[in-house]
Amino acid sequence: MDFDEEFDVVVLGAGAGGMTAALVAAQAGMRTLLVEKTTQVGGTTARSGGAAWIPGNHQQDALERTGDAQAARQYLDGLVGDRGGRALRDAFIEHAPEMLRFLEERTGVRFAIAPDEPDYRQEVAGASLGGRALRPEEFDGSALCADFERVAPPLPELMVFGKIMVTRAEVARLIDFGSSTAAFGLAVRLFARYLRDRLHFSRGTRLVLGNALVARALQSLRAAGVPIWFDARTDHLVLEGGRVTGLVIARAGVRRRVRAVRGIVLAGGGFPASAALRRRFLPPPIPVYTAAHEGATGDTLLLAEEIGAAIVTGRDNAFWFPSSVAERRDGTTAVFPHIVLDRAKPGLIAVNSAGRRFVDEAASYHEFVRAMYRSNAEIPSIPAMLVCDKRFLWKYGLGLVHPHTRRLGRFLEHSYLRRADTLEDLAQRIDVAADGLRETVTRFNAFARSGIDEDFHKGENAFDRKHGDAAHVPNPCLGPILTPPFYAVAVYPTPLATSAGLRVNPNAQVRDRAGRPIPGLYACGGDMESPMGGEYPGPGAQIGAAMTFGYLAALHAAGFVPPADKHAAGPLREDVAGSGAGTVT
Repeated sequence: MDFDEEFDVVVLGAGAGGMTAALVAAQAGMRTLLVEKTTQVGGTTARSGGAAWIPGNHQQDALERTGDAQAARQYLDGLVGDRGGRALRDAFIEHAPEMLRFLEERTGVRFAIAPDEPDYRQEVAGASLGGRALRPEEFDGSALCADFERVAPPLPELMVFGKIMVTRAEVARLIDFGSSTAAFGLAVRLFARYLRDRLHFSRGTRLVLGNALVARALQSLRAAGVPIWFDARTDHLVLEGGRVTGLVIARAGVRRRVRAVRGIVLAGGGFPASAALRRRFLPPPIPVYTAAHEGATGDTLLLAEEIGAAIVTGRDNAFWFPSSVAERRDGTTAVFPHIVLDRAKPGLIAVNSAGRRFVDEAASYHEFVRAMYRSNAEIPSIPAMLVCDKRFLWKYGLGLVHPHTRRLGRFLEHSYLRRADTLEDLAQRIDVAADGLRETVTRFNAFARSGIDEDFHKGENAFDRKHGDAAHVPNPCLGPILTPPFYAVAVYPTPLATSAGLRVNPNAQVRDRAGRPIPGLYACGGDMESPMGGEYPGPGAQIGAAMTFGYLAALHAAGFVPPADKHAAGPLREDVAGSGAGTVT
């Protein structure tokens, strides 16, 4: 084929994995192109908490924690078992720390360690009480100037007044707005900053969480001179002599044939937003909603499948959130992920149609939804109902209803929130068995008094307690449901991301159906098979893995292998079997 343009590396998709691959390729001296089918960078990463789960990271040195890589390997082995490829897990554990150091030393991407953020599955040997998760450092979006509008915004439902970005720690402080001078001062500072920003920008420029990660990566890509083609769709990959040599891209009504000398990295974010692929890969009842970015429709997976790449499926093929659903004032659909702000707090239960509990409500969002599916196999449990009383709603909020909300009319009018003066009436309103709900609440209230959940052990591990109410005794996650009126919100399984993806080797090379690498083709993030076998080990596990395999893909395409000293960022040494590209400077 005759090509119109030529690059060394072309990356498809501008989420955490794709932006990392493009940054590393550029730092390796490769002529790099980043292609994004939407008009903004970030994808689902921009809507996320932005954490990266990196066992054995160098920031743990300050915590005087050693041997974490070995403990993490034990943890993942116990969690995943034979459901995922050991080679991919080993590659992640070995290379994730050097990826982090590489970015910190060569780009503007910055993280801060979360020393008290526990892994999700504390019952598995090797689980950590903190230090593996890192949070993106705050970023001033105004430094991007006009490029600020290129950063995809977060979900409005996860911002204060739908406009101001805050961290989870700040949310916890703002709950005391009416009684705490410090909380009041924080609220004033945040609101004043937002008003100042709106004089020049379409939204607030104080960026935290996933937005901060994406903005920092964008700034670094611009500094590295990496061109980004927005609103550009890939028609097909070019396969010549068994090697992927390029692709055809439609942009601004013009089709461009682009050669990729060293390789193409697929980083489209998986398929959580594709109704067709959800029907193909996800378990019934098929999820209708997702909080993932609308651009994550699996286009890049299908491009690879068309040329013979293998797609690996697993247990349930998704990473899950339980989400409540409402209609926004503009008529669009709001999908609110119930992450940690309400389910772990004392005084809430989740019940199925029999009015019975089926899960430790404080469990990770991924495991909560898995429990919904298990329960649903015997008793209708989708949607499940989160039930609480007046005291809980006022103090902690529930989904879209924020703490200390006085006017509930709009939530009640549209049946997002259901209310009744008795449990029996509430059961009728939410279509669950009244006897079951009454008996469940009575039993749960006894657990709240004793502090021991005899059925599901809520509040008995560090992860649960982290997100409960530390001031509540004897168990920070158990409280009675006593004070009418009683309230309920329905939650549905929603895929945050997908774990079914292209089969890859530890270099992130895509494999064909016979297991052979397809030269010139790589995948990372949601486009590759889950290196954790579809399990969710801790906060930021998907972003940490996406960035690590984006890093490995770029290095392999550039002809490099990781440094001999894995505790150093470089310079990287040249792969003796590579192409003679030279060392990174």
